[in-house]
Amino acid sequence: MRILIADDHRLIVEGVKLKLSELDHGIEFVVATDADELHRVVHEETAPALALIDLAMPGAHGLDHLADVVANLPGVPVIVLSGSEDPALMKDLLAMGVQGFIPKAYPSEVMLSAVRLVLSGGVYVPPMMLQAHAAAKPATNGGGTSPAPPEPLEEYLHKLLTERQIDVLRLLAQGKPNKVIARDLGISEGTVKIHLAAIFRALNVRNRVEAVVASRQISRL
Repeated sequence: MRILIADDHRLIVEGVKLKLSELDHGIEFVVATDADELHRVVHEETAPALALIDLAMPGAHGLDHLADVVANLPGVPVIVLSGSEDPALMKDLLAMGVQGFIPKAYPSEVMLSAVRLVLSGGVYVPPMMLQAHAAAKPATNGGGTSPAPPEPLEEYLHKLLTERQIDVLRLLAQGKPNKVIARDLGISEGTVKIHLAAIFRALNVRNRVEAVVASRQISRL
């Protein structure tokens, strides 16, 4: 597997390489430390299986370097690494076609779980993004007019989970045990456990209780 890391901070690059080496012993890393190097790698070298891109790096003009990566590496999942934790920025990046956003302040284990999720076809959205949207309620303005409601959180949930995993999460939020979830969905308990493990990774939670709390942040679940 070939992974592109674009970041000008050597310690971060080495830390990311060390952690992602746990994915596979045969990983090849290619590093770009500025926008020009990133452009060369994207246009001249073999496409990687995954790209982790710093949001603000030397030579970058806004989000142009990310747009270049997304446009010229079709089919390659792109994850943004950033010191920012702005939910609005995360939303814009997801709309651009990025498959994940990992704040640099997050633990390395979260990064590894997020990368695994993205490599399996999912999209990683930090919990803060769900919380920010849950807190954004349309307010009535004296005259009876209300601003447009925030984009439904279900859209983000569907980026994170499969339809079956959403079904499992919905029943979990109702307090049903694995045996009942399996019966209701017509699947085995073992399959329920597999879905739960994927749900925990996607929502960045450790257990059923935390998964239920996270699910209740999402409207109409």
